[in-house]
Amino acid sequence: MHITTEQLFTEARTQNGYLDSPVADDTLRALYDLMKWGPTAANSTPARLAFVRSPEAKQQLIACMGPANQRKVTEAPVTVIVGMDLDFPEQLPRLFPHVDARSWFAGKDEHIRQTAFRNSSLQGGYLILAARALGLDCGPMSGFDAAKVDAAFWSGTKIVTNFICTLGRGDPSKVMARHPRLSFDEACRLV
Repeated sequence: MHITTEQLFTEARTQNGYLDSPVADDTLRALYDLMKWGPTAANSTPARLAFVRSPEAKQQLIACMGPANQRKVTEAPVTVIVGMDLDFPEQLPRLFPHVDARSWFAGKDEHIRQTAFRNSSLQGGYLILAARALGLDCGPMSGFDAAKVDAAFWSGTKIVTNFICTLGRGDPSKVMARHPRLSFDEACRLV
């Protein structure tokens, strides 16, 4: 498979609508098998993914979305909820076994939350790159009631929602014109 920077970055676009084309379970598994290799602090990998596909689950999620995002979730063959597991330190003895990394987080709820947020956000970025590498289009978004999403999809766990991303084959007629980006000098400093 030859993947280009255009496919990952310059030609890829945030999707606002999708073609009626399903995404196979094997593709979702391949997506995770790529994204899981992206680096996280102490190999913490706190992201947890809920791939919403069934009509019932989609209706539950649509009820949690802001009005501007409901149609996007309706049209997308898959919407992934990127959660962050606040219990991730319990996995550290297995994922980072050469030191007692779990002790770094003992009794430090804010440190756990910040680490989970930062690293699940990184993993969400890896998810988008993996999806694009596999030929899928993406629509990452905020604009949802996180408490409702958590109650509907993560109830009984220590997982909370970070962000939501639609997946599928994008409808080119619903893509907005490319918006500008900040220049290097506006966004960067050489120190």
